[in-house]
Amino acid sequence: MKTLQDTPPWDWPEGASRIILDVLRGDDQTAETDRLIAAELGGDFTVIDDEMAGALLAILRNGAESEELRGQAAISLGPVLEHADTEGFEDPDEMPITEHTFHTIQDWLRRLYTDAGVPEEVRRRILEASVRAPQSWHPDAIRAAYASGSETWRLTAVFCMRYIRGFDARILEALDSRNPEIRYEAVCAAGAWGVEAAWPHVVALITSRQTDKPLLLAAIEAAAGISPQEAPELLGDLLGSTDEDIVEAAQDALAMAQVASDEEDEDDDEFLDGNGSRLK
Repeated sequence: MKTLQDTPPWDWPEGASRIILDVLRGDDQTAETDRLIAAELGGDFTVIDDEMAGALLAILRNGAESEELRGQAAISLGPVLEHADTEGFEDPDEMPITEHTFHTIQDWLRRLYTDAGVPEEVRRRILEASVRAPQSWHPDAIRAAYASGSETWRLTAVFCMRYIRGFDARILEALDSRNPEIRYEAVCAAGAWGVEAAWPHVVALITSRQTDKPLLLAAIEAAAGISPQEAPELLGDLLGSTDEDIVEAAQDALAMAQVASDEEDEDDDEFLDGNGSRLK
């Protein structure tokens, strides 16, 4: 498992999927650390399919498994849920899982989340995974998590706000949190939804020399989502950084800002008449 973990997925040997499945379904002699790695790798798009998703779901449903393993199984189902929700099933052959499996996973995630007998840590991971394919029950669950008074639940809630719209006020509130993890997630959420009121906060993070690197990288990406017109001026100086990660993040953000600006220009053109005057 450690060898697979240290190898890029595109270089995994033939049969990697079967190796991961065998470890996931291991008996009492299989090390917990190996099963945790297998649960993490099982969500990769090079191996995820109905069988792998079923194995991850079986672990998540099994109350005899450790909380950590069940939580990892839930998180590993998130990417394929998001992919299926985004792409749809018009061309089933292009999808890693079937529509039936997609809905089965969604149904079980909701059922387990609402089960008070499921450990809190597992329920948090379930919510974080399930929001990647939004459903009608998510807004209430996020509101409850945010208002719970628990820092860990609030962290989960703000993470989820990146995927579920309608939480701009809470995102802005979370930007001032003393918890650095919550602030990080709030910056990501602000960028995802283009929360304009978060712009001064993002500018302050990018221009301050005190901003921790992970938060800085998140702010750079968020800048393109919040104000693609102003982002180039703000991010231009970062291209001269000696830190390759910062330069790469700035380049990606500038490319995103250019695309967003072009799309806005196209939308504006649709509302102009032949003389360039705005249509009423």
